[in-house]
Amino acid sequence: MERSFKELAEKLVNQMTLEEKISQMRYDSPAIERLGVPAYNWWNECLHGVARSGRATVFPQAIGMAASFNEELMFKVADAISDEARAKYNQYKKFGDTEIYQGLTYWSPNINIFRDPRWGRGHETYGESVCLTSRMGTAFIKGLQEGSKPDKVYRKLDATVKHFAVHSGPEKTRHGFNAEVSDKDLYETYLEAFRYCIEKADPSAVMGAYNAVNGEPCCASKRLLKDILVDEWGFDGYVVSDCGAICDINNHHKVTENEAESAALAVNNGCILNCGSAFRYLQAAVAEGLVSEETITEACVKLFASRYRLGMFDDDCSYNSISYDVVECKEHRALNRKMAQESMVLLKNDGILPLKNVTGKKIAVIGPNADDKSVLLGNYNGTPSRYRTLLAGITAAADEAGAEVIYAYGCHTFDDTVHEWAEHPMREAVIAAEEADIVIMCMGLNPSMEGEEGDAYNGEMSGDKSDLELPVSQKKLFEAVIAVGKPVVFVNVSGSCINLTEQDEKCSAVLQCFYPGAEGGNAFADILFGKVSPSGRLPVTFYKGSDMLPDFEDYATEKRTFDRCKDNILYTFGYGLFYSDITEIWDGNTVTVSNNGEYDVNYTVLKFDEKSRRLIDFRKIDIKSQEKRLIIFE
Repeated sequence: MERSFKELAEKLVNQMTLEEKISQMRYDSPAIERLGVPAYNWWNECLHGVARSGRATVFPQAIGMAASFNEELMFKVADAISDEARAKYNQYKKFGDTEIYQGLTYWSPNINIFRDPRWGRGHETYGESVCLTSRMGTAFIKGLQEGSKPDKVYRKLDATVKHFAVHSGPEKTRHGFNAEVSDKDLYETYLEAFRYCIEKADPSAVMGAYNAVNGEPCCASKRLLKDILVDEWGFDGYVVSDCGAICDINNHHKVTENEAESAALAVNNGCILNCGSAFRYLQAAVAEGLVSEETITEACVKLFASRYRLGMFDDDCSYNSISYDVVECKEHRALNRKMAQESMVLLKNDGILPLKNVTGKKIAVIGPNADDKSVLLGNYNGTPSRYRTLLAGITAAADEAGAEVIYAYGCHTFDDTVHEWAEHPMREAVIAAEEADIVIMCMGLNPSMEGEEGDAYNGEMSGDKSDLELPVSQKKLFEAVIAVGKPVVFVNVSGSCINLTEQDEKCSAVLQCFYPGAEGGNAFADILFGKVSPSGRLPVTFYKGSDMLPDFEDYATEKRTFDRCKDNILYTFGYGLFYSDITEIWDGNTVTVSNNGEYDVNYTVLKFDEKSRRLIDFRKIDIKSQEKRLIIFE
């Protein structure tokens, strides 16, 4: 059927003028009324749920879903996301066109390797492991494009793997930054997840990165886009630029003189869809002989073939029947809670967890992240019509258990300045701790403190972190509460590594809660009170600080990530505790897993290469209390 889509596209495009063809290579493609082509905006986001398009099921941030190590669950999440995306599109198209964030071409997932814990956008990724990133990315793409009920003719959504390539900070200089890498690091670390996902999941599109690699701007790189992506890997989809990246070629990389030259260089090397304004100069580029009309025509045909493959011009596409009532439906909320449960990682437990026999006891919930909706949502998020903060989840579960909750937010998330007439909340937190039998401290970061350039408050770092420390305001609060002497369960909410050395030393339990989605509070309470065992594992290494990290701009993989760094590690990649005693006995590629405790556990078996220490395989299993499972790796 692919051939007929191309034939349909050729028939349509051959009726267009050069100006019309060029207009359809922009992300905000205008209508061509004489040909019956409606306006279409290619820009859509679904990193962990349909984003920026109103109501949606907001799943845990990508880094949290990676902590589940659960490919099957990831596929189900992506299938649910694509159902909601289709349902929304089916309603939006009734208006006669689709505006930004209302279409079927999605710019997700982000499969860059989270090589440095200071990178602000790391929480959009699946972590530091090539193996984990490849497998979770593949499951996500398949869930988006095929789903559990694939149409025999049409594609459900277009998935876009990004950002190609060698892209993981710094945000501040990304528009002109040149990442210098060896071929070994390029192929083994920075390209491998892209190759794997293209081979195993056939994503529709690839998004080029802002930066350059070894002197070539990514969105116009012959080596990346032609030699590797097409010639070596056989990719036959389309390439879209990151937003404004084509103009960066002349404005910041200084490889070309103007936008016409930049646009021509990009198109000639295979980047055929522009998020930005540079392609408005393509007609001038054709007139100057920088790019041929034949190349423009081929690009336009490829883009329209994709739109035909999505069933945009056909009434018989089965996905047209997906109704709007799937958005935030009961099944999707239950799936969301399940994924949130598996996204949380227990890092320390002296036996205080799970909380049992708390009837009549007082639980102090302290910290700026306890009742903050933003830490549920991460970035590139939708808007949930119902959500449960950590405080709300704890309170509901405590009420059910007959315990009393005392809440004090204690401090501002990051502002250490207490103005003369402002509230002074720390003393109330100390009082709450003194009154309580158990203290739950909910601290860490929020999405305004780590993220993409322009999104985060920390303008000096443009979204990256300067170090791995808790904000000073929270350090002061932590010290004041610890001094009270009550048992403390510390909950770090962040999208990345924070130095938790002091918390590991002084607290009874430590949990990592990546931005957990709309059901985060419910899922957290399920773990806290023992309805389920924690099952997450860290998708990134947690260091004791940033002093021993390599220079942020150094893309050499030496001394980076768990497999190449032996010092300065507090919790290594793959680390995670459970409420059951689980043992593994290995015999070659076979492992016997025994659950010797009282809890059923969703357990991940990790297989590492003995020589390189890299993760090379993993398996998520359900193992019941007192059960043994035999797992055989290929």
